[in-house]
Amino acid sequence: MGRLSTSHQPLRGVPAPADSGALQPPRMGRWALDVAFVWKAVLTLGLVLLYYCFSIGITFYNKWLTKSFHFPLFMTMLHLAVIFLFSALSRALVQCSSHRARVVLSWADYLRRVAPTALATALDVGLSNWSFLYVTVSLYTMTKSSAVLFILIFSLIFKLEELRAALVLVVLLIAGGLFMFTYKSTQFNVEGFALVLGASFIGGIRWTLTQMLLQKAELGLQNPIDTMFHLQPLMFLGLFPLFAVFEGLHLSTSEKIFRFQDTGLLLRVLGSLFLGGILAFGLGFSEFLLVSRTSSLTLSIAGIFKEVCTLLLAAHLLGDQISLLNWLGFALCLSGISLHVALKALHSRGDGGPKPLKGLGSSPDLELLLRNSQQEEGDNEEEYFVAQGQQ
Repeated sequence: MGRLSTSHQPLRGVPAPADSGALQPPRMGRWALDVAFVWKAVLTLGLVLLYYCFSIGITFYNKWLTKSFHFPLFMTMLHLAVIFLFSALSRALVQCSSHRARVVLSWADYLRRVAPTALATALDVGLSNWSFLYVTVSLYTMTKSSAVLFILIFSLIFKLEELRAALVLVVLLIAGGLFMFTYKSTQFNVEGFALVLGASFIGGIRWTLTQMLLQKAELGLQNPIDTMFHLQPLMFLGLFPLFAVFEGLHLSTSEKIFRFQDTGLLLRVLGSLFLGGILAFGLGFSEFLLVSRTSSLTLSIAGIFKEVCTLLLAAHLLGDQISLLNWLGFALCLSGISLHVALKALHSRGDGGPKPLKGLGSSPDLELLLRNSQQEEGDNEEEYFVAQGQQ
């Protein structure tokens, strides 16, 4: 008798059982990845659309309201009051949920470190809204896009950015595009253009100071809700002298507010002004949601396409006249902005991946506002300011 073999040989004609481990990828795992990818894409698209609604909406709202209500500085001040009210309410809700005390700056830090940013922000927003009395939405959008140019200049001055040949090309593209868009424009207004350009110039200072303010971890203002809460009172006070000089007397004799005769008209005006404050607060918070759930690069790219959508809507809805030369100038300006965004993205990748945020003073509260949110990359911070500078 031969020795019986202990090895198990598969029967002829009967297939061997497949190894369910390494040979075939688990179908459930791949399905879960596909679902997660689709959910991420849908979430990003929803946040971008929300950002578009507030950003484009407030632009057309300001233009619509200034056609009948010729007090843009008073409108801005009321918006600031509404933003302060909503930010204070948000802080109270988060504090009740987290049982953590909110950051409150001392008067010394408040006046020394926050006041310059608040004053620059107030002038930027105030002059921008003032310009709607004179310029079209298309000219406003194009000129405000040049804020990136001033942000770069002040970033170089404050040594937040290193001088490179690529940055010089970005500056030339944006400046050349602005010149082409305004050259022989049929709806060009010198006074309004000066106001928007001044707002863009101050906007460069504003976002540079804002970046420096948020990078001071000891202040604990990384949460935009806390930042808005601290900025609004000083912004209101900083804009009040300008309002008193240019609009105070005329508003005090206007029948739409103080000397009203129709209560219904007064309520409609106040309701319209309050709506603008809601849009302004929603814009800041939608930007925060988009950056926190995705990245600042997403906000930058969304901001570029938002400018295109705004110009198309202005030409279709408001009848803004845009020539071929104007469109070429706009394309040239957007190419400069796109180049800057691409350079920042490549620069952040070359630095070795994501880094934690500088200072986490408000991070426990962010988890309550945005559960499962991704932390922002430290080297992408300026892209967030670039995208906001286009507003």
